[in-house]
Amino acid sequence: MNLAIYGAQGYALGAYEAIRTLYPRRGISCFLVTSMEGNAPLLGGIPVKTLAAYAGGLTGEEKQQVEILIATPERVQPDIEEILENFGFRHHRRLTFARFTELMELFHARFGRFLPLPALPVGCHMPFLRVYMARSHADRPLRENVCLPGYIFPIQAGADCCDVRVADLSDNTGVHISEKNGNYCELTVLYWMWKNKLLAEGTVDGGEGQYFGLCQYRRGFDLTEDDLLRLADNGVDAILPYPLPYEPDIHAHHERYIKEADWKAMLQALDELHPEYMEAFPEILGQQYLYNYNVILAKKSVLRDYCEWLFPILERTEGLSEPKGWERSDRYIGYMGETLETLYFMKNADRLTIVHTGCRMLV
Repeated sequence: MNLAIYGAQGYALGAYEAIRTLYPRRGISCFLVTSMEGNAPLLGGIPVKTLAAYAGGLTGEEKQQVEILIATPERVQPDIEEILENFGFRHHRRLTFARFTELMELFHARFGRFLPLPALPVGCHMPFLRVYMARSHADRPLRENVCLPGYIFPIQAGADCCDVRVADLSDNTGVHISEKNGNYCELTVLYWMWKNKLLAEGTVDGGEGQYFGLCQYRRGFDLTEDDLLRLADNGVDAILPYPLPYEPDIHAHHERYIKEADWKAMLQALDELHPEYMEAFPEILGQQYLYNYNVILAKKSVLRDYCEWLFPILERTEGLSEPKGWERSDRYIGYMGETLETLYFMKNADRLTIVHTGCRMLV
């Protein structure tokens, strides 16, 4: 049976590379999309086609010989299933979070890169753990009921920008940049954590060897008890989501989201403040893998060091931007955060113990 992949972004490309490597006899004919707008004609060396054009070239019998893997965010998968049925495709399945995570574990283990968290032995010590979930007043209700573990604390991002409250905690208390949420996105919560939690001392806030993290309302880690027991006894410094691949490299991917003038401002800020990272940047930009979503869980000391590196770069970038960062609200700083997170942790991969797991996207 022929296989096609519905989707043409990092999630779909990651699935394609994993299937092609792990199951080389399983041929994949093309990627399918609703529209070619914003999509390249080729991805992974195979064509990208609109569903309408692809379906129009097949007979009803030929459609029964096609299996379609839906490699998109889970929240839109039910709608895509209905569209596929309307076009006469009966053999389709969803690439769920759990299946994608399993694929990535097997795929990256094959190459000995992006160490999977489950590859570590289960330890005996449950660490202190506190993860802050960035919420927004604009969040749509989830379709499914989700029971949050006790270590996750919802916190409203951009609380200074509206009067509606959706969480008991908010990012406009203590030292904060809540008013910059329109540009910084969930990073206003990370800033709040840095200034009000990561700089605190003593066991109340976890001590130096314990773990703090940032997730989003719809995006975060789904960690088992065994996963948590793997952290302290294996000296894990940080957990990151499996990075997603982009073609031809992550620099080209950023051109879709960050204006050239803003990109140059970030490069200047990086060169001024951390020239040693600027030297490493071209090599990292020239590879395919990007840590998405600004989701992270790390030792308190490691996350604090990262914040002390990250936020001065972003602040300087704001000042170099035209218009200035505080004169606009277009999320560009949040996108830059993903790039800089990739730079920081890939450059420091030799000195830090970094493990990876899937990033669940709730629907």
